[in-house]
Amino acid sequence: MSVPGMRRRAAVGLAALAATAFTAVAVHPDQASARSKPIDVKLLAINDFHGNLEPPTGSSGTIDGQTAGGAAYLAAHLDKLRGTTEEEREHTVTVAAGDLIGASPLLSAAFHDEPTIEEMNLAGLEFTSVGNHEFDEGATELLRMQNGGCHPVDGCADGTPFTGANFQYLSANAFKTATGKPLLPPYGIKKIDGVKIGFIGMTLEGTPQIVSQQGVAGLSFADEADTANKYARILQAQGVQSIVVLLHEGGVQNGGGINDCTGFSGPIVDIANRMDPSIDVIVSGHTHAAYNCNINGKLVTSASSFGRLVTDIDLKIDRRSRDIVSASANNVVVTRTIDPDEDTNDLITHYKTALGPVADKVVGETTSVLTKTQENLYQTGVDVNGKPTYQTGESPLGNVIADAQLAATDNEQNAVAAFMNPGGVRADLDAGPVTYAEAFTVQPFANNLVTLDLTGAQLYCMLEQQFTTAKVLYASSTVHYVVDVNGTTAPAASPCTGTRVVRGSLTINGTPVSDTATYRVTVNNFLAGGGDGFSVLTGGTNAVTGLIDLDAFTAYLTEKSPVSAPALDRIQTTAEVPAA
Repeated sequence: MSVPGMRRRAAVGLAALAATAFTAVAVHPDQASARSKPIDVKLLAINDFHGNLEPPTGSSGTIDGQTAGGAAYLAAHLDKLRGTTEEEREHTVTVAAGDLIGASPLLSAAFHDEPTIEEMNLAGLEFTSVGNHEFDEGATELLRMQNGGCHPVDGCADGTPFTGANFQYLSANAFKTATGKPLLPPYGIKKIDGVKIGFIGMTLEGTPQIVSQQGVAGLSFADEADTANKYARILQAQGVQSIVVLLHEGGVQNGGGINDCTGFSGPIVDIANRMDPSIDVIVSGHTHAAYNCNINGKLVTSASSFGRLVTDIDLKIDRRSRDIVSASANNVVVTRTIDPDEDTNDLITHYKTALGPVADKVVGETTSVLTKTQENLYQTGVDVNGKPTYQTGESPLGNVIADAQLAATDNEQNAVAAFMNPGGVRADLDAGPVTYAEAFTVQPFANNLVTLDLTGAQLYCMLEQQFTTAKVLYASSTVHYVVDVNGTTAPAASPCTGTRVVRGSLTINGTPVSDTATYRVTVNNFLAGGGDGFSVLTGGTNAVTGLIDLDAFTAYLTEKSPVSAPALDRIQTTAEVPAA
């Protein structure tokens, strides 16, 4: 049943996580038989919700051939899956594997994701790991999400107090550098029928490489498997033998369904293989994929993204050993055929009213769909299944955003080129009028533009780093260069030694770039801080911080409307360039 009241906490609070322990009494034979039966426990798991309070649209709103998602439907499915009896509900724990907030649609992001925290309270969440996006606005803001309080700049924007999360964020491998202590509790324990279940929560060790430097300032991140093994030993010392890891890192399948593990690969494989046998279940995320795997005797699951799936995990725990003796999972589609949760609908209505007309304001128009899908640049080899692998290149929307960032800084900062990271482009733009909410969905991170001086040698090095990191930057229309399909990719330790970019082919405004000349170049603050592995950008000089990237994008759409898809001709390969 739903908990009445938009801002009330879930019925099971942190202070009441333990069921009544079994008391020793004279045992009837039938009671003895019941005692020998394992304890049934259900875990309901989600990951990568990203503030999708309203039903997501397009491909983001379908999975397994069904229309899915929406917080009101998610809450209703969770409530249904918990069962109808008091025992079933007391034996159910709702958990998550990070990225509940961050990269959110406008309805949540405009209020610094407070609406999503409140919705997770209503939905009965109890434990979640941090994810990389929980750090988008820094450690202090993450602690505010946990503990409550009005935003230090915007205040209580919806006019009501924000009291924080009723569930517990866990950060076993995210440490305060100054003290070496976890930013948030490393684990949580819930007791069911007298047996303790431990939940260890972590984000990926590589979080500093994919979050702005401001977001992870003062923090350090440790190896996932080593951290899990450390806290598994600590939990065992407290009598906890049933151990679940909530980890914001994952993998991907090669063609399998939502409950398959076909051709599975990714960082989670090595991590799971290195985890101690005492760890029984890993609820994972980050890759936005759905899977249900057994890796090295561990159940490893993921529920895709945006609240479209719930992973229904059934555990059997031996009463004597207190260990999990079996674990199975089923990814359940969050269909929209169920009656939506009324309290969640009330929450959404409240924030939509508070948001007012800003979301629906038209900021521009496009003549055709602008997609974020990158075109194949060239084949790099084959994967383990013999299928070709590609280094991806330009996209229509990515090129438009790079042009917008140059337009915002060419006069004010004398910029001659701009580059945009592909991970910062989050959605396609449909043809026709573009609203502020749609533009926000494309660029939700509120990164500032940074214009800095780079030498030509640094520019060449930056382009070589694209192939080390497998992330080809979107370049403004002033930039052209040629990639050698037979060139070598440099190791991460010495990225400037690569030979993928043909020397002499890089031009800005039609003029060849000289190693010794200096160029004013615009990127966002994420890239300027070395994000996505572009460490050479940290060596730029005379940096000037400018507009929020979204403001630059909306201004460009307004000025240039109607905007058409640009040609994808900024990067060529030697296969495309005729011999001299």
